[in-house]
Amino acid sequence: MSAMTTSSPIGAFKLIAADIKIAHSVFALPFAVLAAFMAAMPGQASFNWNRFTGQLVLIILAMVLARTVAMLANRLLDREIDKDNPRTKWRAIPSGKLSVSAAMSVILICAVGFMLVCLGFGVFYENWWPTFLGLPVLAWLSAYPLLKRFTSLSHLYLGSSLAISPLAAAIAINPDSITSQPALWLLAAMVMCWVAGFDIIYALADVEVDRKQGLSSIPAKIGSGNAMWISRLLHLVSLSCLVGVLLTDDRLRYAFGVGICIVIILLVFEHLTVARWGTSKIALAFFTLNGIISCVLGVLGLVDLVYFA
Repeated sequence: MSAMTTSSPIGAFKLIAADIKIAHSVFALPFAVLAAFMAAMPGQASFNWNRFTGQLVLIILAMVLARTVAMLANRLLDREIDKDNPRTKWRAIPSGKLSVSAAMSVILICAVGFMLVCLGFGVFYENWWPTFLGLPVLAWLSAYPLLKRFTSLSHLYLGSSLAISPLAAAIAINPDSITSQPALWLLAAMVMCWVAGFDIIYALADVEVDRKQGLSSIPAKIGSGNAMWISRLLHLVSLSCLVGVLLTDDRLRYAFGVGICIVIILLVFEHLTVARWGTSKIALAFFTLNGIISCVLGVLGLVDLVYFA
């Protein structure tokens, strides 16, 4: 039976929240907050904390709603694939706990909510760029499941989806920052390569299933060993981008530099964990370590911007 006939709307939302793992918003949210502060220039005497706080609340709401739309679209488009995968067959939609119509209803509700939040930037802050870009962003975020059906670049596509978050946050705060602060683009590039690198690691758990289903993950196409070398290369590029952020934004100093050192240690540990334990410790290698990485960079970046800029 579907969730719509066995539980209340609140129960359905709880089921969805658990299925799409709201806590995994931590991968992108700290970078969006950091980029918002970078765009707002909090070190300036004219900085308005009240205005910025309102904008930041809208950014966080927009991110949660957009991610919900994207993840539910992923679950809907992949429901037949997930049924044939032992790791994913217990997800809400393929297991029958949540109906397709319920999922589509929530997607519609969240998409409308997202666009209303985007509209809020225009109404309250006279910035209409989020409204103009809202639907294209939702479309880009929701298309990821289709890519893995025909190209191994799906890992980079997923990375680009999360990399939108710092750029979108910067545009929402100050559209001019996109052209005046190259560090924002380097931060987005870092997120893209970092996410693509750990998504390749995550795909190691489904190599045989992906091959059977004809999906184009990098591990399924070239083997786990070669895929790990690509993951390492992507993470090296992401670290280079981080150093670029530090060098091109003179407001980011010692705290962010310490954050980069911590990220290096965590990424090395992540790859050593995979080399030693394979996918048996995927929760540590994929979720825990990468969640720490985003929080460390976000928090230490804010320390520099707020206290030392």
